[in-house]
Amino acid sequence: MNGRQRILAVLEGRVPDRTPLMPITMMLAADQIGQRYGRYATDYRVLVEGQMQVAEAFDFDYVSCISDPAREAADCGADVQIFEDQPPAINEMQALLADKATLAGLEIPDPHAPGRMRDRVQAAGLFREKLGGEKMIEGWIEGPCAEAADLRGINTLMLDFYDDPHFVRQLFDFVLEMGLRFARAQVQAGVELMGVGDAAASLIGPQLYHEFVWPYEKRLVDGLHDMGCKVRLHICGNINRILEPVGKLGCDIVDLDFMVPVAEARRQMGPDPVLLGNLDPVRTLRNGTPESIREAVAQCHREAGSRFLIGAGCEVPRHTPPENLLALTHYAHATGNR
Repeated sequence: MNGRQRILAVLEGRVPDRTPLMPITMMLAADQIGQRYGRYATDYRVLVEGQMQVAEAFDFDYVSCISDPAREAADCGADVQIFEDQPPAINEMQALLADKATLAGLEIPDPHAPGRMRDRVQAAGLFREKLGGEKMIEGWIEGPCAEAADLRGINTLMLDFYDDPHFVRQLFDFVLEMGLRFARAQVQAGVELMGVGDAAASLIGPQLYHEFVWPYEKRLVDGLHDMGCKVRLHICGNINRILEPVGKLGCDIVDLDFMVPVAEARRQMGPDPVLLGNLDPVRTLRNGTPESIREAVAQCHREAGSRFLIGAGCEVPRHTPPENLLALTHYAHATGNR
């Protein structure tokens, strides 16, 4: 099996020749090719080169268009700061929707027009051209809570849930449609798996999640499936209090951060979602030893069962020793001999 076939086997309930490898690498991928991260995040050709080289070096089964959460917001007109060797950042002190009235005149950007969204679409197309179906190609969009926070400012959005729930739903409607349009452009370019980053959803309680976020995440997941692509949900942080509803979204893959016990996630989400994670990116993966890393990923695998993909709780940090990443590779290869 090649990497694409291996991942699809797990997602479709078949037995792969070994456990697939899907760690998120961004800054590490830029370092792999000696490029500053500012170029990686703004030039799709650099991103594609970095992803392909890190996938080859560590035998990963996929490549990803992910780089930072500021692409949609940038094309909407948000103040996004680009740094030489750090990820782009949204200036929340000058939030685009600081004045709620701005939303009424805001237009959804065309993902094919010049801008940061098109750069990601171009990455997807170049991956398809270069890989020829050898590895799974993953696109990326921001989820409803995360993108709303990017446009409104996260602290202000948290107050809006109480002060103006009608506005929150209007904003989520806008974000949902923008995400689906952006996703469709990536799928048409060659993406088969769509990552959805909704980190801000881990910062609200179960009641607000049920009332506001879950319905929009569900519509997003269903819309992505209607396009014919698989869905990977990535919510950084502690989601222990919302594991059960997350399991009902219908995602193909759910990422688990290191503070979410894999066994508990499996218990609450049931047998269907493929679980990915949940190694502590710093303490376990960057600062551990190959032996301790193999033990940790084996424990994750036992708790998740056969519907499992190897990865960390979030991005693999830059300066992670190559031998530590290779410990994941060696573990994956060993599962093929069972």
